[in-house]
Amino acid sequence: IKSISLLIVFAFFRWSLNGTLIDPGHDYRRRVSGGSLIISNLDKDQDSGVYQCTAFNTRGSILSRRASLQFACQLLYFSTINLIKVPLLIFPAELTFAWIFNQYPYFVQQDSRRFISQETGSLYIAKVEPSDVGNYTCVVNNTITREKALSSPTPLVLRNDGVMGEYEPKIEVHFPDPVPAAKESMVKLECFALGNPVPEISWRRTSGVPFPSKVKMKNSNAVLEIPNFQQDDSGTYECIAENRRGKNVARGRISFHAKPHWIQTMTDSALSIEENLFWECKASGKPKPSYSWLKNGEQVMGRVQIENGALSITALNLSDSGMYQCVAENKHGTIYYSAQLMVLASAPHFSKTPLKTVLKARLGSEVTLECKPEASPPAISLWKKGNEILQRSERLSLFSNGTLQIANVTKRDAAIYTCVAKNQFGSASTSGRLIITEPTRLTVRPTNMEIIVGESIVLPCQIASDPALDVTFSWAFNGQLIDFRRDGDHYERVGGSLSGDLMIRNIQLNHGGKYVCVIDTDVESLSTSAILVVKAPPGPPDKVTVEEITDSTAQLSWTPGRDNGSPITGYSVQARTPFTVGWQAMDTVPEAVTGNMLTATVVGLNAWVEYEFRVVARNAIGLGEPSPSSAKTRTEDTIPDTAPTDVGGGGGTKSELVITWEPVPEELQNGDGFGYIIAFRPAGVVTWTRAVISTPGVSRYVFRNDTIPPFSPFDIKVGAYNNRGEGPFSTITTVYSAEDVPSVPPKRVRARSLSATQIEVMWEAVSDMPERVLGYEVVYWEDDTKPDTIGKVRITGNYTLVNITGLKANTAFYLSVAAFNTAGPGPQSAPINCTTKKPPPDRAPLNIQWTMIGSTLTLHWDPVVATETESKVTGYSVVVKKHRYNEINTIFTNKTKAELTLSASDNYLIQIKALSEGGEGVGSEPIHIHKLSMGARGSGAGHLSRVSLSALLIRSLFCSLW
Repeated sequence: IKSISLLIVFAFFRWSLNGTLIDPGHDYRRRVSGGSLIISNLDKDQDSGVYQCTAFNTRGSILSRRASLQFACQLLYFSTINLIKVPLLIFPAELTFAWIFNQYPYFVQQDSRRFISQETGSLYIAKVEPSDVGNYTCVVNNTITREKALSSPTPLVLRNDGVMGEYEPKIEVHFPDPVPAAKESMVKLECFALGNPVPEISWRRTSGVPFPSKVKMKNSNAVLEIPNFQQDDSGTYECIAENRRGKNVARGRISFHAKPHWIQTMTDSALSIEENLFWECKASGKPKPSYSWLKNGEQVMGRVQIENGALSITALNLSDSGMYQCVAENKHGTIYYSAQLMVLASAPHFSKTPLKTVLKARLGSEVTLECKPEASPPAISLWKKGNEILQRSERLSLFSNGTLQIANVTKRDAAIYTCVAKNQFGSASTSGRLIITEPTRLTVRPTNMEIIVGESIVLPCQIASDPALDVTFSWAFNGQLIDFRRDGDHYERVGGSLSGDLMIRNIQLNHGGKYVCVIDTDVESLSTSAILVVKAPPGPPDKVTVEEITDSTAQLSWTPGRDNGSPITGYSVQARTPFTVGWQAMDTVPEAVTGNMLTATVVGLNAWVEYEFRVVARNAIGLGEPSPSSAKTRTEDTIPDTAPTDVGGGGGTKSELVITWEPVPEELQNGDGFGYIIAFRPAGVVTWTRAVISTPGVSRYVFRNDTIPPFSPFDIKVGAYNNRGEGPFSTITTVYSAEDVPSVPPKRVRARSLSATQIEVMWEAVSDMPERVLGYEVVYWEDDTKPDTIGKVRITGNYTLVNITGLKANTAFYLSVAAFNTAGPGPQSAPINCTTKKPPPDRAPLNIQWTMIGSTLTLHWDPVVATETESKVTGYSVVVKKHRYNEINTIFTNKTKAELTLSASDNYLIQIKALSEGGEGVGSEPIHIHKLSMGARGSGAGHLSRVSLSALLIRSLFCSLW
């Protein structure tokens, strides 16, 4: 330990050691910093002892509690008595003991035979065994200095001159009598006995009171631990050592002690001169504490009376001021409590309690004027109205504490009032003007109202008041003041200085209740209230329960929700299933469920479907929120009651009868094991042939039989069944069996190329064959080695010509035609080939020049010259689009010029394209002609040198309009 710091924080400090004042100025090892005493290079001889700090200032001084500084010492020596090693040491070192058997790190393990006392350090062996023979070394640890000391090894040798017989227990280790124990401390009692056989240790209290759960026994019951020791734990304890040869008992008393603890203290006091002081402090402790009193760190003397913990002084004077300490002490400790006494002597003054400059009172009310000067001793006071000294009267009351009270004030009471205070040290006064005001009146009050959720209202609160008064308005809702900042979404104060109207916007259910308008003035407080009833659609019903269910009905019950201010007039029931989109309104019995009914039967349910139900209440305001849904419940099953729809068929391949229908939805199948019964018969035959399909989702049945003639009529019907039985059949429908494909291909198939992308195909209609022809199918491809380039065009009806479009230019195509019906296409005609035209030029006409004279437009352009891979130009098309009517006209010419007549009252867009056998070429840039440009001229394709400013402007305008 190099230094120690003892800290008490006050204004000025001095320290003493063993009652002698420490002078830090002449002691280089000791210094005081912020109230702390710091000691460097601690010395056992010079620094051991009791320290105490004195804190002082101009008000007095007080003492701290005493602190003891002790030094742990080193182990001095061992004494050896046979096997028992007793380490001798100097108090107050904290030591622990262990024993090494033969060599480190093999330590003796404590059990019922072996025990190491932590009080004496001795090792005890109740019954020596051959395995105990060896050398024993005692190890002592100082837990404060962390030093360790080892004794010399001591051998244990078995004697062979006789045999040790059995003997009763002999207690070698037992606790002293009495054992003093401090409150809340840990108490440990040791008890160990020698004996053969090895004794068993047990503990008890002589009072017979069982041990509480906190008591622990360790080391084979050789140690009894009592943590957090309390007075209830005190008493006589017994240790019993017992074997079959007998028993022995050691007993001792544990006494409880506690240092003092404050249960009553005094407080700082400021008293006037000549007043009396009485202070009392009380402390608990065992033994009972004694009391003493200090003033400024010294024992009190003179006029002070002390009795136990009470201090009293009569007729205080200024010399009695100071710092006082009550000291409670017993042999286990000392405690201090401090308080300041200030003895005051001063002339009266009103610096902290002057009268208000202006005092206001309502006509006819009672006025109280307080005169509260600060003075020591207390002052004598009187009141003046103007210069007149006031005396008690019927309306005026003068109290001993200086208060003036005027009852039923009138306008004549308005004046300047002065309170004058005096004592032996001087006098002082304070004045204020009393103004009498007219009573405040409520002119418009709020009234009780009923309102619907979502609406807004204004609750009025208006007054008439004296102009001299300051008025404030506030509103309370159900006893709580409305915070207009926090609740500004719904509440707002509106109106002028004499109006406190409350606007409530978007009213909700929680806004219903009592509203109080509070008007506060300088002299009075008024209030007026109104009840606001908020109505809304009903709250959701609850606990919707399915009481009973059949295949088509469900009996429901529920509990009502809140009516929200308007009686519930009725209920409606909704349901949903896995097959519906959302909730659906349901029919009930009775049809109208009134507001006083809490049950209903839902009808029209589908069998074997899982339903959820909910209930919606309504009142005069509207429909409420729906209830929580009921538990999912499945209706009972029954035979199907719905036949398949859209029954038809026909087609297929040879010797087949194809029957189709729309599958019955799952929600209409009415039970498990659902399937279809297909019945059919040739037209005119009575007997039905039946087939059963057990797959609910199937919508097609094919009956195959080589005896079925092609395209023969059959009567068909389809029914449904499930595990409960067969349901109804559909109505009888006639369908035809499969027909044969056409057996003859078309003849005289021809083709010609119409353009670079289009070929026209022609043929003769097929006749003179038994099969039906529903139409023709044209198949085309580029060559026989590319099947992925095949294309197909099918037309229905007795047509013999078709145009194939979207083809590749300048390409040879192979084409074949076949007739088809519901059985498919028949044989194809022999292939023919046809080559599409070369593509048209991919360039637009350039250098377009135009002139507008009057209504005549003249156009000129450069010719378009085709390349070898393009079709030769055969002419040009001029497309004219009239803007107003969206009309399009086309003019054809084989020249590179054209002349058009245009209306002066419309706008036009003109485009020029080259024509060829391969089709139309690329169009030129559009030319916009505005009705105001008559007489203008222009050009296109990048040559604008001859375009007038007017034409350019017009063209720009039309580009934006187009």
